[in-house]
Amino acid sequence: MVRAAVRVRRVYDPPEPGADGVRVLVDRLWPRGLAKADAAVDEWPKAVTPSAELRRDYHAGGVGAEEFRERYEAELAEPEPAAELDRLRALAERGPLTLLTAVREPDSSHAAVLAALLAR
Repeated sequence: MVRAAVRVRRVYDPPEPGADGVRVLVDRLWPRGLAKADAAVDEWPKAVTPSAELRRDYHAGGVGAEEFRERYEAELAEPEPAAELDRLRALAERGPLTLLTAVREPDSSHAAVLAALLAR
């Protein structure tokens, strides 16, 4: 089995053509102030993004980081997200895969949870 090459970056950062591989936006909403033509996003699979309810609960302070991770992983175990996760994992096994997010700290975001699941 080939270990998946998955990175997490901000969507606002300029693309790194030699390193990014397939660029996948993993936010439910399109990033503010970014034109689609400038984003260099190859895919936008909304099935693997946190639900609106989970996002709302987390941003309102209703859930901590650990509960967020547990609930997000439970959402990703549902049939449609699980199938999309498998597809992304297969993409990562063929070459670099970059998960893009608009959050300020991508290494401590839902994108990092998703990257860890894809690397398993």
